[in-house]
Amino acid sequence: MAAAWPSGPVSPEAVAAHLLGVLWLVAANTGPWGAVATAAAGGDETLKCEDLKVGQYICKDPKINDATQEPVNCTNYTAHVSCFPAPNITCKDFSGNETHFTGNEVGFHKPISCRNVNGYSYKVAVALSLFLGWLGADRFYLGYPALGLLKFCTVGFCGIGSLIDFILISMQIVGPSDGSSYIIDYYGTRLTRLSITNETFRKTQLYP
Repeated sequence: MAAAWPSGPVSPEAVAAHLLGVLWLVAANTGPWGAVATAAAGGDETLKCEDLKVGQYICKDPKINDATQEPVNCTNYTAHVSCFPAPNITCKDFSGNETHFTGNEVGFHKPISCRNVNGYSYKVAVALSLFLGWLGADRFYLGYPALGLLKFCTVGFCGIGSLIDFILISMQIVGPSDGSSYIIDYYGTRLTRLSITNETFRKTQLYP
């Protein structure tokens, strides 16, 4: 039901107050919490908790395995963390039940990426390359026995091969031979290699 506009001459203060009232009504129904409130009131179907907007939930940090330095539930390069909707939010939790949250209940589990590790430590690899690279110890450790033996027989290709291997291992370009990732502190410094594939989004270029 639309609000009636006062008839006759009105003061600028009255016009401003009326406009502010209309803007407040629109904001209350279309704001970030408006959709949830409308859904809870029966206007639409209740949202799923995983469809909440940023700021309407908080996710806990994953529990880290001390041995692998990856989330304990890492499977197929994916782990999950528990997320808690904000107080007074109503949505469907991971079980499909409509719940009015107080901020202490788990609403959904958010997937995060993790890495596959197989016991190869980045710190050990760098130390071996720095101090025993001329004997091929770094290559033996990472599972490249042929290159390790070749470096041992040539004294690290007269030092040049040892220097190159140290740079490649330090930059995480050369990794374990089985294709796994280095064990690196989860909250430590990691390098992420970016690449373009057929699935990479390409923005259409507009030419003048």
